[in-house]
Amino acid sequence: MTKLLRQRIEDKVIEQEPFYQVQHNELDIALSAHANQLPLLLKGPTGCGKTRFMQYLAWKLELPIITVSCHDDLSTSDLIGRYLVKGNEAVWVDGPLTLAVRNGAICYLDEIVEARKDTTVVIHPLADDRRDLPIEKLGEILSAPPEFMLSVSYNPGYQSVVKDLKVSTRQRFVSISFTYPPEDLEQYIVEREAGISADIAKKLVKLGNMTRNLKDSGLAEGASTRLLIQTAQLIKSGIDERSACRAGIVESVTDDDTLLESLEDMARAIF
Repeated sequence: MTKLLRQRIEDKVIEQEPFYQVQHNELDIALSAHANQLPLLLKGPTGCGKTRFMQYLAWKLELPIITVSCHDDLSTSDLIGRYLVKGNEAVWVDGPLTLAVRNGAICYLDEIVEARKDTTVVIHPLADDRRDLPIEKLGEILSAPPEFMLSVSYNPGYQSVVKDLKVSTRQRFVSISFTYPPEDLEQYIVEREAGISADIAKKLVKLGNMTRNLKDSGLAEGASTRLLIQTAQLIKSGIDERSACRAGIVESVTDDDTLLESLEDMARAIF
């Protein structure tokens, strides 16, 4: 391994334990999936802890984790790698997926449904019993070591016919559903992450749950645990509670004037 590649993978090692509150048996399933060399699919609403869970899993397994935020323009070359001109020669540079396979790391493809269909097909040989990664430009087939793990995530709330996982893709994975934590547990998480009082955390969680009940009233998705933590951090920094709720929650979940007014009323009632 070159010095540059070694540095790139060492930068992906999580040295300190990330805070993650286990809710059910998600950790046991993920550890078993890794032990059996099975790929992992996480599904759940935005900001509910999927990415933090993967960081915690990587720390638990003592493995580097390479995260890729998928988008419409993500190409196969972005994942696999490409030749780049350096000086007077073309030099091959591994993409994040190839780097993870070569080094026995975790490759986490966040919001996999946002990537182009022709791009996601490249993970198929890695996500079955072959565990191979063909690199056509090098005429090479990489076999994943036992340590390597492929993980993907998506938000079913934004699923559509256009943005959906193919059956041939999703049935390769062990799947875990994530939801927002129960009220008492979410309160503890917000309190712990933001370093605020239990009383403020309790009020924020109450507001968060109220926004989530507005899905039938036109709100695409209520406030996530992540938004509640960010709002708590604003309050801890000295922003008054109502202003923090407006900036951290209300304005972040909708632009609709009617919904904005309703959410403001909720915040006023609680704080």
